Parts: sequence; C-alpha cells; structure tokens
Amino acid sequence: MRAVVFHEHGSRDVLRLEEVPDPAVGAREVRVRVRACALNRLDLFVRQGWKGLNLPLPHILGADVAGEVDAVGSEVVGISKGDPVILGPGLADERELATLEGEDNRAPSYRLLGEHVPGGYAELLTVPAKNVFRKPMNLSFEEAACLPLVFTTAWGMLVERAQLRAGEWVLVQAAGSGVGSAAIQVAKHLGAKVITTASTKAKLERAASLGADHLINYREEDFVAKVKELTKRQGVGVVVEHVGGETFEKSLLTLEIGGRLVTCGASAQPMVTVDIRRLFVRHLSIIGNTMGSLAAMIPIVENAERGAFRPVLDRALPLADAKLAHELLESRGQIGKVVLVP
Repeated sequence: MRAVVFHEHGSRDVLRLEEVPDPAVGAREVRVRVRACALNRLDLFVRQGWKGLNLPLPHILGADVAGEVDAVGSEVVGISKGDPVILGPGLADERELATLEGEDNRAPSYRLLGEHVPGGYAELLTVPAKNVFRKPMNLSFEEAACLPLVFTTAWGMLVERAQLRAGEWVLVQAAGSGVGSAAIQVAKHLGAKVITTASTKAKLERAASLGADHLINYREEDFVAKVKELTKRQGVGVVVEHVGGETFEKSLLTLEIGGRLVTCGASAQPMVTVDIRRLFVRHLSIIGNTMGSLAAMIPIVENAERGAFRPVLDRALPLADAKLAHELLESRGQIGKVVLVP
C-alpha cells in the first residue's frame, strides 16, 4: 500500500510518500481501506518530536479516519467487508478497561492512532474491532473524518470532566480550531450559553453558524472584560482552554465562583503562572483532559447523523500533498479541518 511516512523527526520535509507492507489483520481486528484522514495539530507535534517520544520509525501519522471495511478478523461479529465506518482514535489494553468504568482514555496504556501507533496517512489501517463505528450516512467520507478526535475531546472536556449543565455560561477559546468548533456544538447541545473567541471575522462568522451566542475578536477586544460585561460580572461556569500561556492565565479571570477551567492542550505555550489565592478564594477548579471515552463516539455519531453536530471541513487534498496540508496547519491558514484522501 501507499503511505506517507517519516524516517526521522523534523520539518514537514521529512514526510515521504512510499510503498509499505499492507497491515495484517488479527482475530479481533478490522482492516479499513482509508477514504479520508483528517489532520490535527497533534500530527505536527509528533512529526517534530519531543523529549521522551520514542516511536519505531518509519512512522505513519493520522488519528482521524473514515473508510470502508476491507477485511474482518475471525472473531469479529457485526462488521462486514464493505461497511462504511469511522474509527475511534483511542486505544487501551483490554485488561485495564474492566476497572475503568468506561474511562478508557485514563488507562495507563492509552495511546492514539497516529501518535503512538501507525495512523491513517495510508491506504489501509488495522484497528481493534471495538474502535470501529458506522459512518453517519448523511456525511461524506471527508466530512466524517473530521469528527472523531475533536468531538470526543470536546465531549470528554464538557460532559465527562467539567459536567457542563444546561443554562450555564461557557467560554470556548479559539473558535477556528477543531476542538473549538466541536466544543461550541457540544456546549449548545447541552443547553449552555456560549461565548467564543477568534482572531478573524471569518472564523467568528463560522462560529456563529455553529451556534455560538456571543463572539469576541481577541485581537480587537479584551476577552476578560467582554466576558464580564456579557455575564453582568458574574463570569462563566466553564472555560474550554487549549492554548496555554497568557490565554490560560486570563481565562481563569473569566470564571464565576466555583467555575471550572478544562484544558486539553497548550498549542501556544505550555508554561503558565497561576495565583493560587484566586483558586481557593473563588473555589475554582483546573481540570486536565485527554480525549474522551470510546463510548463518546456513540452519541457523536447519533448527533452527527441527525445534523446536530456538523463537521467543519476546510478542504480535502490528495495523500501526496501531505506537506502542503502540514503547511496549512502550521500557518493556521484554514478554518476547520484539512483532510487527506488516499
């Protein structure tokens, strides 16, 4: 099969389109013919590498996959060759799942397609059968590939961790990002009042089309002051934060008494300064989150199929244009997801 691989960490120039062996299929596994694979900023970080990341090389990126079943293991039931599917990107050791009450993303063995194991920048991909879900029939493969990682992350942050309630105010940072656009939709699904930030008019217009109630251009307005104005100085119940640095620090200032900041990333700066007196005086919580449970894929598929969750697709490119796709993400030159099509 053809796949985009890298043999060493570095710039986007390390990406190469090559012929590699087809993946085998175990008894409890399913092999999928990839029809679309959406990119995430995670792909950039894995390609660049970081201290402590020890990947067998060459490596194949790509966590978000939609395709058709190509082969089914001997012990797999309920899945047939030719089925249109999307994949849950999180993997965990079966022996740990029984003690986790569905929170497989908190397992010590937890890993992601494209980060720790080969991913979807390829024509074929093999995964455990439990990671296979039916593709929403109203979505193209390119659109469906935009769902898994960002929506499971947003679901994990707002439903499983912050426990957002109907009627609460929520601030979603970076509306133009994949997680931001998904979090707006999940928050509205839960009945929240959504404030969101972005740097351009186009990104804010897209956020409004997804259901955001109030829009803040953070290049033109102080988002802390604007949030206080919108909430009549009460503050928000929850902040969805994945930027880090100064944005994280200022986000804490927008929280109401008893508010929760939930974070899943640090795309700008991982180091922050926090005045802990504010935390205990105002009863604030800082909540870390990685992804969401595999079970979250069920409501995500259901909501996508009835049109409540809409993938945000910027463009689809041929697999051979993986370098261009990475360039778009690095420059933040897209609104929504960039997808590779083998």
